[in-house]
Amino acid sequence: MRITGPLLEKTGKVSVAMRKEKADNLNMKEIPYYLSISVNFLASLKILFSIELKLRNLLAVVAFTFLTLNLAADNGLAPEVTDLNAEDISFQKEKEIPYLEKPFISTSPRALNDQLKVGKLGIDGGKKELVLKYVGELVKKSDDPKSGKTDSLLIAYKNKLLFESYFRRGRRNYPHYQMSITKSYTAYALGRAIQMGYLTMEDLHKPVVSFLDKIELKQLAKGAGQITLHQAMQMCSGIRLPKKKIGEIVRKPDLLKGQGQARAYLQFTNPISNQVPQPFKYQSADTVMTMQVLDSVVPGSVEDFIRTQLFKPMGITNYGWQEDLSGFPKSAAGSSVLSRDMIKMGLLTLNKGIWNGKQHLPKDFIKKATSPLVKTSPSTFYGYFWWNQVRGVGEKKYPCIQGRGAGGQFIFVFPTLELVAVATAHNQGMGKMLWQLPEVLIQAFNN
Repeated sequence: MRITGPLLEKTGKVSVAMRKEKADNLNMKEIPYYLSISVNFLASLKILFSIELKLRNLLAVVAFTFLTLNLAADNGLAPEVTDLNAEDISFQKEKEIPYLEKPFISTSPRALNDQLKVGKLGIDGGKKELVLKYVGELVKKSDDPKSGKTDSLLIAYKNKLLFESYFRRGRRNYPHYQMSITKSYTAYALGRAIQMGYLTMEDLHKPVVSFLDKIELKQLAKGAGQITLHQAMQMCSGIRLPKKKIGEIVRKPDLLKGQGQARAYLQFTNPISNQVPQPFKYQSADTVMTMQVLDSVVPGSVEDFIRTQLFKPMGITNYGWQEDLSGFPKSAAGSSVLSRDMIKMGLLTLNKGIWNGKQHLPKDFIKKATSPLVKTSPSTFYGYFWWNQVRGVGEKKYPCIQGRGAGGQFIFVFPTLELVAVATAHNQGMGKMLWQLPEVLIQAFNN
């Protein structure tokens, strides 16, 4: 796993985000438990040991609970995981975070010197009662594994964060696993490379293999050598790997190092016809090629480029990004980002690539990436690893750009409403929020 963050302490394969010193009083496994005593001591001494054992256990539990659950208290501070270590940021570790005893709900988020402007819901915009009514439903317990497990919901309007809430496993300082929104960040990393002159918009229509110097055309399946970034980022590469071949490849991970991973997709795919465009298929092969092209054109490693050139200028420093079999960052899923930083990515989209008054990503690239380029269902379209729908209430229709991740991870951008909302969750599938929240947002902010 690759982790990056404020200390930027480089250690081999990992860029450490936070302090790595262990806090022994937080690690339950490191608290010594007294074992049964085989020596026949006096009864009073046995009782003393028993009391001390119980006391130590009790203190350990209290310390762990107190330090990891900074609950919404009278001081108005959002809940945080205390003394967080780099190793703690992962999809599996996130499952170990205890549920909050009380939800944290703020209609007046705090300014944190994190490049986000803040305001007050109801005063700076939005119908406060509608938002709180919906949040009241999110708070309720649910036995439905497909919904009812929302961890955070944040709303920004006209470039101000007006609402911030955390439930269950949600913490303000804990990067939440993004699942497939990682694809959307990968697209924006490529956009940043274009902004800095390492690629051009015209390069998007050149064959992917023209950027990958470790791959020879004679190795590739028929038609694979003509796949472009424009096609790959729409999930229209045409790559189709036989299931039997996938099993064979996975058993030989050394073949997937570096550009070997992209080569495997291009070499072992079924032949690709001349049809343009190829049918849409949501798959990791297309994101892998995008990440590998990015690594081949930027100076240094693609990991460092994402950290220093895409995220750092936006004040995004506390995040995680896992390593793929290739050794490059994963591109289909694998990143973990703070909810407040997800808001930033939505605002970057809303403002057509501008961040803090500077053109961070090209305007033309943002427009292309978030446009409805390919139809995936009667009401849904896909751009460059971003989703696009038109949502409506009554007769009014509103374009909605979306980053989506399994389990209920969302970035919603409503350009005509100047509105951004993000949510994180640990549901099964997408949950109900994909369809419910946009309707609530439109009603609350359509003036």
